[in-house]
Amino acid sequence: MTPAEQRAEGAGPFTTRLTWQPPGGGTAVWESRPARRRGIIAARPAGEPAGRHTGVGERALAGMRRLNAIAATAFVIGGALFTAGAAIAQFGSGDATTCASVYFAGGVFFTTGGYVSLLQVVNAPRHQPGGAGRLFTRDWRWWSYEPARVDWLSTFVLFAGTLVFAVDLLDSFLQGLSVRQINRLVWAPDVIGCLLFLISGHLAVVEICHRGWPCLRRRSLGWWIVVVNQLGSILFMISALAAYTRPATGSLINADIANWGTLLGAGYFSAGGLLQLFERP
Repeated sequence: MTPAEQRAEGAGPFTTRLTWQPPGGGTAVWESRPARRRGIIAARPAGEPAGRHTGVGERALAGMRRLNAIAATAFVIGGALFTAGAAIAQFGSGDATTCASVYFAGGVFFTTGGYVSLLQVVNAPRHQPGGAGRLFTRDWRWWSYEPARVDWLSTFVLFAGTLVFAVDLLDSFLQGLSVRQINRLVWAPDVIGCLLFLISGHLAVVEICHRGWPCLRRRSLGWWIVVVNQLGSILFMISALAAYTRPATGSLINADIANWGTLLGAGYFSAGGLLQLFERP
């Protein structure tokens, strides 16, 4: 297999797995998630029956581990605070301001986790298609614009979703709003943020499944993380839809579903963060 014969897999314009023959022979396989999250690329040298993983240097790995730990911990804490906020709302153990304060603190951690996840992509090890089957790192960056990469697009949409949630959480502190203002300033950003989370999760499915629809990979930790987080996003969306305030009555469509959807969805995000701690480089 020459560089011209390299095989690309993915969905639409996105390449998530690339297989080629390095100049010295054998086979090299780059996959988006293992490369950016664990700093590894699969390689089988010519004449060897079994493959192995090659990676980046220890210094690069140390930086990747720090980012992974920060992002994972932020999602664990953010999810736990959202769970607490939903419990306060459901069981009436605090007033509206207390509930909003707990949610806002959770939102700060979610936004932190979203941005650090983007940094993981921006500073992820890169590969040279048709090269020797090795990864290399570049100088540290705080931002990049790479919409042709599914991992960048997924984490960027996730980060954007956390920022939209921040608008919703800030507006929830406002007092004396009419029903129309509540739906416009609080409910609408909530639904938009949930939609962005769902889009981000679908792009993560594309990245790990190398196609545009879901797959089953029970032995893959990355697959479990993606699935658990997407379940959390679905529950968040159900919660948001149930939290619409009826103009005629001034009450939510279903407060119980709204609270329990947030509580359970946040629990899934915390679980995803815990799993992410084990997906370390």
